[in-house]
Amino acid sequence: MTHAEAGPVAVRRGVPEGAEDVVAGLYWEAFGRKLGVALNPPATGQLFIAAHLHRDRAVVALARDQVVAVAGYQLDGRGLTGGGVADVLDTYGLFRGMPRLALLALLERTPAAGQLVMDGIAVAAEFRGRGIGSLLLGEVFRVAAESHCRQVRLDVVDVNPRARTLYERHAFTAVHTEQTPYLRRLMGFNAVTTMHRPITPEPGGRP
Repeated sequence: MTHAEAGPVAVRRGVPEGAEDVVAGLYWEAFGRKLGVALNPPATGQLFIAAHLHRDRAVVALARDQVVAVAGYQLDGRGLTGGGVADVLDTYGLFRGMPRLALLALLERTPAAGQLVMDGIAVAAEFRGRGIGSLLLGEVFRVAAESHCRQVRLDVVDVNPRARTLYERHAFTAVHTEQTPYLRRLMGFNAVTTMHRPITPEPGGRP
């Protein structure tokens, strides 16, 4: 497990054992409007996320050994948030689960060859504005380089300009914007922009 220090905050790879509920709570706080369409009510949704996390598909920030931020990613067919068809139906039942599966399919993003796809960054409110997002991104870039990826990809919605500014500051460029007015009432945004960031290892193996 590698780490980088930033004052009292340490950035590490992997969700620590026992921190699944904390990570699920951070994810829900950041992305609950989007995830809630498929996984509401909130208590059930957070339990579902916590129960099906792939702990090795994240970079986290720790303060006094407590997770205060997380960046999830998809690599080699697995992302931070898991749970298949059977898991959804087991949790929500057949008749409530089937439409939820259709909504979850709208959120699926499959990496192309040589690509790591980020799921997003969630930072606890009291730790925002301290550069933690940048630290998490830096570690994700190192994961991508060590996994021989040529590119990191992510999607950012139009109602989150702060996140887009962060990504642009770290050399992401917009490659495509899809207008999604049909998702405005469901998930709260009108457009999704796909952004790419090339990964070029430096001498010594660091991106």
